[in-house]
Amino acid sequence: MDTSSLFDLSGRTALVTGSSRGIGHAIALTLARAGANVAIHATSSCDKAKAAAAEVEKFGVKSAVVMEDLGADGAPGRIYEAVTAAFGKLDILVCNASVQIPEPWLEINLEHFHQQVNVNLRSTFELLQLVVPGMKERGWGRILTVGSVQESVPHPDMLVYAATKCAQTSLMRNLAKQLAPDGIILNNLAPGVIGTDRNLGRLADEAYKEVVMGKIPVRRIGEPVDCAGTALLLCSDAAGYLTGQNIYVDGGMSL
Repeated sequence: MDTSSLFDLSGRTALVTGSSRGIGHAIALTLARAGANVAIHATSSCDKAKAAAAEVEKFGVKSAVVMEDLGADGAPGRIYEAVTAAFGKLDILVCNASVQIPEPWLEINLEHFHQQVNVNLRSTFELLQLVVPGMKERGWGRILTVGSVQESVPHPDMLVYAATKCAQTSLMRNLAKQLAPDGIILNNLAPGVIGTDRNLGRLADEAYKEVVMGKIPVRRIGEPVDCAGTALLLCSDAAGYLTGQNIYVDGGMSL
């Protein structure tokens, strides 16, 4: 049996939040390589977002750039309107963008609390409310939330971040059961320690890096591309019988 067609996304349209760099960037390029039109979303660097969109278009598909701060009121609606204006529909939603503010929990102020909750959880909820009706109408949809190994192994200085990721996964699991009869598949990808801009500063400390490496059975820091293959699976027809799952891509750190 030829299973290659299960990963073909030709004719599909995707939005990957936080896709101008890091894990989101790797996922966006992988979906484009599989044939999907992909909207690139970013908050701050329009130049990076445009560069990512140009990379997407090298695969012979369409791209669009959406610049919005997901923590701002109304941002999910503006993003959805821009994507549907560009592509006419949205088949695949990857909620990858997040805010992580490390600090001891007794020092967390409400501004930082709300910032992480709004971007990491509220925006996902609002985007789901927007995209699911169209997916239901077409009888096909893929929604991938991007969590963290901290859902299982929380960092002591990232209490709110870890909590928002757990909450997002709970939201995903609840809706996966409700929406499966409509052909809409939801899963969560939980990365471990990945060598992105967010982590490179801390990992430059060799002593800290050794401590981290000691917690990872495969004995290496992950790369964004390590998450991309799993994302393709979960965003394709290959995941037709796979829903409501939290899949750790963490080199075994959650074991």
